[in-house]
Amino acid sequence: MAENNLETAKNSDLTRRILFTLTMLAVYRIGVHVPTPGVDGAAVMSFFEAQKAGIFGLFNTFTGGALNQFSVFALGIMPYISSSIIFQLLGSAVPYLEALKKEGEHGRKKINQYTRYATVVLAVIQGYGISTWLANSHSPTGKNLVISAMVGGFVPFKIMTIITLTAGTCFIMWLGEQITEKGIGNGSSLIIFTGIAAGVPGGASRLWQLVQNNEMSSAVVLGLLAVMVAIIAGVIFMEVAQRRIAIQYSQRGQGMQAMAVPSSHLPIKINFSGVIPPIFASSLLMFPATMAQFAQWPWLKALQDSLSPSGTMYNILFVALIVFFCFFYTEIVFNPTEVAENLKKYGGFIPGVRAGKSTSEHIQKVMDRVNVLGAIYLSVVCVMPGLLMNLAKVPFYFGGTSLLILVGVALDTSQQIQSHLISQKYEGLLKGAKIRSRRVQY
Repeated sequence: MAENNLETAKNSDLTRRILFTLTMLAVYRIGVHVPTPGVDGAAVMSFFEAQKAGIFGLFNTFTGGALNQFSVFALGIMPYISSSIIFQLLGSAVPYLEALKKEGEHGRKKINQYTRYATVVLAVIQGYGISTWLANSHSPTGKNLVISAMVGGFVPFKIMTIITLTAGTCFIMWLGEQITEKGIGNGSSLIIFTGIAAGVPGGASRLWQLVQNNEMSSAVVLGLLAVMVAIIAGVIFMEVAQRRIAIQYSQRGQGMQAMAVPSSHLPIKINFSGVIPPIFASSLLMFPATMAQFAQWPWLKALQDSLSPSGTMYNILFVALIVFFCFFYTEIVFNPTEVAENLKKYGGFIPGVRAGKSTSEHIQKVMDRVNVLGAIYLSVVCVMPGLLMNLAKVPFYFGGTSLLILVGVALDTSQQIQSHLISQKYEGLLKGAKIRSRRVQY
């Protein structure tokens, strides 16, 4: 670890990238505390404090506390994430987008452009919905969430809120792209990571206050910490776990005699779909709660009440949707037939399996089995922490989806840092070899 830190310090390019990333994330955290004009901050804060145990606690977790304060970043980066996931899925289903993906850099830029447009559309729709809801809502004390003078002022509150929240989302999107291009790690993932991690100290502080006030015993707190450490260790193990399919290659040498080439393997991650199934499932289950704020229909209100994150119905549907999206996402982004054709093209084969259709069927069979294990893993991790928190009456929301994001992003960023260190080491060796070769020539 000490050697890695020393190498990081010596690597000027990596140091610059890390500092740039930290600066952009600091700008994001400052923006979280900039309030949206026309909103009574104290009234909004008291409203969300009363709702923190429900679906709004989940919303607030993904926005890094911006929703709780209703800042200019209240929508967070989720519209951009949703748009990116939609186009990623459509890229394998729509022929035009599939053709763009094959065009290389030009096609990628075009898809990114469409993703940005879709992000603006989603942000405008969500901004309109949330501004309408704010104008018609009250705090627990009966106070309006919107300053009365702003409702019918010179600039209508709804228009101003839509513009403000859309601009905030676009700025976060720009920050994420800058981090990806000039910093280290995936910018969008790091922004979500930062938002979730920012809530951890506050939750730990509230937990400590409960212990000091004798509202929660030390044994329960130690038990919760032990369970959380065990879950984090399990998540790390499963995120790096792979099912390796043995691959062998053959080539023709002189005299057309087959020559054996060292065997390789086809790695398939146990959690192939990553955190996408929980995010999709959460988004769908949040939809009734969101609609219930805009439409005062009795049946919709009843549906919202039954879909509380700690409720039985919510968890049953959550698990069912996670399983569905695990298989759905894998079916779209992973093509066993194409993998089998590529293996055959380059002389690769699976020992004991015929090339072509048999190889494709074998890979699909292995993929289905891995998906079953991955779906079970995601379901347990996403549901169990929330249930434990609810049973222990922990005063903050910290579900398994948040845990998956924290661990996954941390592992990915760590791997990118290691890649930069290895790249720098090889560059140093190549430079040294060139200098030595020049000295020999002279």
